[in-house]
Amino acid sequence: MTCRSETEPLKSTPQSLNLESLPKMERKSQGSLKLASSTLIGEKDILQQQEVPPGLDSSREDRPLGLDPGALPAEALSAAADSDPLTPQTEDPQGLDRAPAGMRGDPLLHCRSSNEIAEPLQSPILWHCPDGSFVKRIMVQGQGLDKPKGGSQCQVLVSGLPPGVGLPEGWTELTVGSGSWRDSLWGEVLEKCLETMCSGEQAELLLPGGAEPPALITLASFTMGKDSWELTVREKEELASEERARGTELFRAGNPEAAARCYSRALRLLMTLPPPGPADRTILHANLAACQLQLGQPTLAAQSCDRVLERDPRHVKALYRRGVARAAFGELDGAADDLRRVLEVEPGNRAAREELGRVVIRGREQDEGLARGLRKMFG
Repeated sequence: MTCRSETEPLKSTPQSLNLESLPKMERKSQGSLKLASSTLIGEKDILQQQEVPPGLDSSREDRPLGLDPGALPAEALSAAADSDPLTPQTEDPQGLDRAPAGMRGDPLLHCRSSNEIAEPLQSPILWHCPDGSFVKRIMVQGQGLDKPKGGSQCQVLVSGLPPGVGLPEGWTELTVGSGSWRDSLWGEVLEKCLETMCSGEQAELLLPGGAEPPALITLASFTMGKDSWELTVREKEELASEERARGTELFRAGNPEAAARCYSRALRLLMTLPPPGPADRTILHANLAACQLQLGQPTLAAQSCDRVLERDPRHVKALYRRGVARAAFGELDGAADDLRRVLEVEPGNRAAREELGRVVIRGREQDEGLARGLRKMFG
């Protein structure tokens, strides 16, 4: 902004006011004029002597002296026009009372502005999940650094999912850590993917091996949730109890795969608690072992039973399931030991007695086969 020289007359000064007759003035830093005789003349005093042309707002007398509206930037004039000095201006530094952007109206409104619109990347970015469960091809990068956490309500646009996965197509609201939409494999992968996305991000979701076509996921907005370390002990136990109940329901409905996911999520919550942890951990490991046996994962089932027997060496279900698991991968001696221990605790356990009989027969057949092989070798 250029400053008017001291000898240059004001352009808007009426002819009735002769500035040359005034004593010599010098400019003060506060925007007032100081007379040589130390008499102060403020800007208001001078402007009151000026004639206000018809049609102009008399509020111009509050404008600082020497500021020409034509010399101000357009942005400054716009900001000044929009502000109301009588309206109190409030701030919400923590954002506690603000609704998440994009939750009302256009779901993508929060990630678009008049000056900045997210454009597709010229070269998509590949991101591999550390556990190998999926690959994400980022097509449009999101805004900010925050990502959905437990309890976050996400506005999501989903397309390209295979039929029958239990997930809706189009715009939908998904809550991280809650809902039956997480029961399927695609639901579990989608939840993991959402926890890696920023607001406004668009990505293709691919399963390992490329057997399924990619699904297109757009995260328009989400509410803030909590990390597991931010939850209280009671909150973790309540969430784990909900997962356990849901897992039991799915297992009884004949869906051991979805039940195993529920039990695993519950265990992840409880494993963050200080030792020894709640007794539910023992039950969850035992239930997880039952799911793993039905899914044909005897090695994992035996490991789950080990966790149970570390805390309760006489846990009948864990002993029986570990015996069955050991028999499945050929450790017949260990399987027989576990099943005999079950019968020591519960002599009338029919399932354990029948399984032990099968293990003994397999052991005899294995010994006879070995003996025949030795006779052929040395006979």
